[in-house]
Amino acid sequence: MATEENPDRKETDRKETHRKEEAARHSGPERIAAPAAMRHAAGQLAQMLQCEPDSVSALKATDDGWSADVEVVEIERVPDTASVMASYRVHLDAQGQLLGYERTRRYGRGQIDR
Repeated sequence: MATEENPDRKETDRKETHRKEEAARHSGPERIAAPAAMRHAAGQLAQMLQCEPDSVSALKATDDGWSADVEVVEIERVPDTASVMASYRVHLDAQGQLLGYERTRRYGRGQIDR
């Protein structure tokens, strides 16, 4: 017994394949890797604030790119433990370009979170 192909199913499969190809063509470049996102977050924040970041304390992939928490020395003091630090949340697009940033916290370098 010969099997007949369902023309409706064939048309549906063809349309789905075309839709996937179009989506891939228009999706743009892929997301940069996590280590590159960390470097981009720290580097671009440093340019905006005119100071060197101390560390990247968190990095998370988001729907539209990356979110990173970057620690910065805002006021340098002697001894070093008396310096004033700040945490900034940095938002990057999927290619690592800065979308925005905000200071989320200020604290003394010697301060420990509980």
